[in-house]
Amino acid sequence: MDYLRPVRKAPRFPRRRVVREYLARNWFFARPAVVDRNQCIISVQMNLLDPSPKSALEFLPARHDLGSLNKAAKQCRGCDLYRNATQVVFGEGRAHAAILMVGEQPGDREDQQGKPFVGPAGLLLDKCLESAGIDRTEVYVTNAVKHFKWEPRGKIRLHKKPNSLEIAACRPWLESEIAAVRPQLVVCLGATAAQSLLGSQFRLTKHRGQVFPTKYGPVTATIHPSAILRMPEPAAKEAEIASLVDDLRVAAEYAAARKP
Repeated sequence: MDYLRPVRKAPRFPRRRVVREYLARNWFFARPAVVDRNQCIISVQMNLLDPSPKSALEFLPARHDLGSLNKAAKQCRGCDLYRNATQVVFGEGRAHAAILMVGEQPGDREDQQGKPFVGPAGLLLDKCLESAGIDRTEVYVTNAVKHFKWEPRGKIRLHKKPNSLEIAACRPWLESEIAAVRPQLVVCLGATAAQSLLGSQFRLTKHRGQVFPTKYGPVTATIHPSAILRMPEPAAKEAEIASLVDDLRVAAEYAAARKP
């Protein structure tokens, strides 16, 4: 099912009043900064089939420091992605970093090692950070979704994009990380991470590099390193790497200018 497709004519879809009441009871499924009405409708329709919708919210610890959050996340059952993942992959880095970077989800290598951005995309990110004059140990890196979603292709586990419900279920972890780190700037890597914080109307091709004021603080977005690795043309790869370095350099300057 395409979860972004309008479903106004779906059979036995509840009346508008029922939808409003459902959203009022399950507010955590409708909190993007930019609300996509169709996405909210389909989220409601899918969850009405499940009398007990899930969220990581109930697994958050009493204390919201990074250590407590990391420990509690290992027990998260807020969505079904934990069933096929090796382990949770929580964020890591400087506790009060000026820049917090958000990717989509862990990859195969991250799932095995339990650390974010240690696979091929992470290695490219490290090189781009170095070229931009940013020390990787000085930033905090995490993902919008904490478990690896994949599908088998022979003996290989291929990345599978998380859907809107899985992203919404995991959002309490990301929000808590941002609140604990209190960065000067959140940098989203890729459209999925950006839409998790800015709403489904965000388009990387249109809004890349723009800084948006949000309840999380300033948020911007650029391309995900994995998207660069998938490009077939070497010239296109080099051009995008240079653009990513430029975006990171601008982000560093913005974050530095906001420091007290």
